[in-house]
Amino acid sequence: MTANRHALDFDTPTVAALRADLALALRAAAHHGLAEGVCNHFSVELPDGSGRFLLNPRGLLWAEVQAGDVVLVDAAGNVLAGRHPVEPTAMFIHAAIHRIARQPCVLHTHMPHATALTLISDRALDPTLSQTAMRFHGRIAIDRHYNGLALDDAEGERIATAMQGADIAFLANHGVVVCGPQLAHAYDDLYYLERACQAQWLAMATGRPLAPVDGALAAHVARQIQGERLQSELFFEALRRTV
Repeated sequence: MTANRHALDFDTPTVAALRADLALALRAAAHHGLAEGVCNHFSVELPDGSGRFLLNPRGLLWAEVQAGDVVLVDAAGNVLAGRHPVEPTAMFIHAAIHRIARQPCVLHTHMPHATALTLISDRALDPTLSQTAMRFHGRIAIDRHYNGLALDDAEGERIATAMQGADIAFLANHGVVVCGPQLAHAYDDLYYLERACQAQWLAMATGRPLAPVDGALAAHVARQIQGERLQSELFFEALRRTV
């Protein structure tokens, strides 16, 4: 496929809409306090089965990213279209998760309350505590091994394999990965994951015993929320109007 073909693909209505959605998700994450400097990355695969995906550029704050800043890359890390470079760890982590875990949308952050839970022995959210946490019951994988920055294919592949098909991953001493079939759903999960982690930290800070619900009830609540995703889409459209 030629460079001109990639440029043409970059401007099709479908890809243009994905670029706008990805930029919106990044700006929303900044608005909600989920960003960290110019680090961390969001990506979304093109729906054509080519393995190419859109990624936020290196060096821009999430709050400033617009659709025209988004970059198109292939699984080998080559920039195919866009005016910015990409950051190496983004390629190694996201390319592997798209390829191995077969996840269309991959959101990776070091958002504070979720990351803080990766620093304690449990390494993750308890999905039997708050109602917000219950939406993640049965969906969480924990990568308990921290190996430093993901600067090669092997580390990206190790993280992707450790996810074991889950769409939420807590990476020990690092951060989280939230995946989904579309950006509206993935961003909704990312936002509420941080809110659930924040609520758990507030409860833990009281020093009083925690009061989880039965696992079967938490699983029931998870199914209820997953079965009604209109709320996720309405949230994303509200963000489109306001962020």
